[in-house]
Amino acid sequence: MKILFVCTGNTCRSPMAEALLKNNMPHAEVKSAGIFAAKNQRASKHAVQVLENKGIALNHHSQPVSEKLLNWADIVLTMTTGHKRSLIMQFPNYQDKFYTLKEYVSDSDNQIWNDIKKLYAEYEETKMQIIQENEHKLNQRLLEEKLKKQLGPTIEKINQLESSLINYDISDPFGGEIDAYQKTLDELEEYIKLLIKKI
Repeated sequence: MKILFVCTGNTCRSPMAEALLKNNMPHAEVKSAGIFAAKNQRASKHAVQVLENKGIALNHHSQPVSEKLLNWADIVLTMTTGHKRSLIMQFPNYQDKFYTLKEYVSDSDNQIWNDIKKLYAEYEETKMQIIQENEHKLNQRLLEEKLKKQLGPTIEKINQLESSLINYDISDPFGGEIDAYQKTLDELEEYIKLLIKKI
């Protein structure tokens, strides 16, 4: 199974998850990327340090999420619900591959996520329909107002469902002291162990 871990800048959480999985499953095919990542940045020095303390080397260069990576991956595990939502919006054709790491190993909110996916699909479909029907009839401002009015209830439903999910976020240590990175590493270790059991 080819696994892609995704976080924001691909310098802390996703490279740490990648390194942990590789260390515990040397034959695993695993990569990491970031939604807003620049190319070729090194991992945060605290991320490197806490892994080094465990005897795990992290020689990493960041990369942004791309269609090529999404095609490569069998499964895409994000560090937060926000990351997953961003991927669904940016790459709707791959949404069956997207899970938060915690969600993938725990299975408890599957029905809610299925409902959310359906609503996002409805949202995209309705949006395209409204744009096609009105793009030559309405100016930009009126078109935006119409979209807001007709899509508002769907967005509200999505927000309600998302607020009923348990917290699937791995804490972000970025900019914090080394203790914050250690806490994130401990959290990641727990879920990587569950992931290994599952795969």
